[in-house]
Amino acid sequence: MFEIRIHGRGGQGAVTAAEMLSVAAFDEGWHAQAFPTFGSERMGAPVVAFCRIDERPIRIHEPIARPDAVIVQDPTLLHQVKVFEGIDADAYVLVNTGRSFAELGLDELAASLRPSRMVTVPATALAREHLGRALPNTALLGAFAGLTARVSLQAVSDAILARFPGPVGEGNVAAARAAYDHVRHELGAVDA
Repeated sequence: MFEIRIHGRGGQGAVTAAEMLSVAAFDEGWHAQAFPTFGSERMGAPVVAFCRIDERPIRIHEPIARPDAVIVQDPTLLHQVKVFEGIDADAYVLVNTGRSFAELGLDELAASLRPSRMVTVPATALAREHLGRALPNTALLGAFAGLTARVSLQAVSDAILARFPGPVGEGNVAAARAAYDHVRHELGAVDA
């Protein structure tokens, strides 16, 4: 089973991201599940959403304590919430920022993880460029596809367009594609 924890703030689309990620995985033949947990249910409050992907039916429903991947939608949470709690050296870490892990004060974390499994991506800037709004969730899904290869960029794009048809969906797909390309470039990967 592959477990993903998404940390964000209310209004950034963390719950929607988990749902679209589960749809993308399901469309590629996986069993998938997505669900949120809320603190104080208000705009800007910390939110955590979860997604599980497996080849077998998923029977557990509790929050994810030991994620295989962590997506941080809002870098202001890095030193306020224990976003990296429960990860091990093989975990994937994706942070929405144009800054490096060193610039974020996360040298110790970076030293404990595999460099090929951690990346920052300016998802908010990409969303502004392609959507005209600072909603990083779909860009981060593209980045997740590029980092982990657990779902394809095509499956992510299809899930986005199913949720947001028309020009809004197309803008979200463009942001996801740009983030995917950014991550692949950062990792030095060349797609055929």
